[in-house]
Amino acid sequence: MTLRVGAAWLPSALLLLQVLGSLSLSGPHTVTGTVGGSLSVQCRYEEKFTEYIKYWCKDSCSQLRKKIVETTRSEREVRRGRVSIRDDPANLTFTVTLDRLTEEDEGTYKCGIYIPLVVDPLFEVKVSVFPVTTWPSKTRHDTPDPSQHPRALLSDVHFLLLVFLKLPLLLSMLSAVLWVNRPQKSSGRRRDQPDHENQ
Repeated sequence: MTLRVGAAWLPSALLLLQVLGSLSLSGPHTVTGTVGGSLSVQCRYEEKFTEYIKYWCKDSCSQLRKKIVETTRSEREVRRGRVSIRDDPANLTFTVTLDRLTEEDEGTYKCGIYIPLVVDPLFEVKVSVFPVTTWPSKTRHDTPDPSQHPRALLSDVHFLLLVFLKLPLLLSMLSAVLWVNRPQKSSGRRRDQPDHENQ
């Protein structure tokens, strides 16, 4: 019976790990390109992930699906067909490039980092491909949103200290000051009447 009760928290823990993992990876939310052109997606990661394998996959990225392309060593470009990936640990980024785009390339992709025995951090990117006649001939390369940097609020130690330690302490101190300075109930006599003992 203990095993069943203990297992009830497992889905919540896995979800928490997935959410925390996604904060470790960032990039553009959308990238656009034209049929026949190319586009690049740059994903940022935290320094602790420099030695891990980076990859690019489409849709759900389950373990059963094969990754489209993945790194083998840092700072080496790996190409599989029309897709290449290059890890740049000095800049804490890896870049995926799709060449000779087709309309079938449009969809939802994910940047990922393979970490053994842990839920992989993933970042979702929507790729849009437009026909040449309706879009300028230049391919637009989106850069990562600086606010989505791996040092996001929830992964920042100072933010966690602020929320879970400093803020409650400040609120407790403020409550104590307000409680001490609260108006006192009168004791039955008015304060503006002189004491009879002092007369």
